[in-house]
Amino acid sequence: MGGRIRAILLLLFWFGVAAALPAEPPGELKRLIGEYRSEDAALTVYEENGTLFADGFNLHRTPLRRLSATRFSVDAAQAQSPTVVNFEGDRIQPAVAVTVAGTRLQSRDIGTEVVEKIRAGVKADDGRMRAAALAAKPPAEAAPRRAFDLVDLATVDPGIKFDIRYASSNNFIGFPLYERPAAFLQRPAAEALGRVERALAPKGYGLLIHDAYRPWFVTKMFWDATPESSHVFVADPSQGSRHNRGCAVDLTLYDLKTGRAVEMTGRYDEMSPRSFADYVGGTSRQRWLRELLRTEMEAQGFAVYPQEWWHFDYKDWNDYGIGNATFTELK
Repeated sequence: MGGRIRAILLLLFWFGVAAALPAEPPGELKRLIGEYRSEDAALTVYEENGTLFADGFNLHRTPLRRLSATRFSVDAAQAQSPTVVNFEGDRIQPAVAVTVAGTRLQSRDIGTEVVEKIRAGVKADDGRMRAAALAAKPPAEAAPRRAFDLVDLATVDPGIKFDIRYASSNNFIGFPLYERPAAFLQRPAAEALGRVERALAPKGYGLLIHDAYRPWFVTKMFWDATPESSHVFVADPSQGSRHNRGCAVDLTLYDLKTGRAVEMTGRYDEMSPRSFADYVGGTSRQRWLRELLRTEMEAQGFAVYPQEWWHFDYKDWNDYGIGNATFTELK
């Protein structure tokens, strides 16, 4: 989302007059939304106010005019020449490919590709990476300005829910890294998160926490397991992470009526452009919810990590040292 558009939305949220939650696009449009790729080209198809748009492959956030269920056009005013965009697939299943100006681009779930590579490498490692991380030492630092004062987020507000992925196999590594499902933040950050929860409740949403404090040895495992080309999604253990300092939280929204997590523009822990905080793709509804989460978090002193819509750092993170206590050692 462009900076100017985001600034306008931010003002609307601040003054409590944000437009209503956008409706879901019709199913026949939603099944066409996604990422399409060839060896040397990429196209993002997304929805805005009930219209499909295309970004990439010589098109820049260009509206698509519907000709039929699978056939669209781009007017000459928005492209170098009139262009026909053909999707492959039926009226029910997601599209499998799109052809633009004679070039076929395959539909790709780009969020699974790096994860599959990581899991294959870790499986072959047979525990050596974890043993090496546990034996390693965090980087030396000057004495921190504040002592650790971690708060169990389960005690902050009864509306906060939890899905601690790193205490299960449902994460990009593929096996549990924490000994138990729990989430901790330094006290000022935990109190700020409680204020976010209470601000969201009248709007019909609550917070669903995936991760907060993370021992340093887990950060090292992430770095060692992740291909260098995807290191933007994991912290460098030589610097330590804001998770290690107890001042970062990974989270999303859930609907108070249904109790279910909302649908965002990409999955949690997905190592792809869909994770970027300003990713243009998805639906109007998904981007609206992403913006709501960001706005309420920023109002309480958190800042989004640009490459991960779900990751927020608390403003005082630099006051704390790097922690390496396991979840067994935390009380």
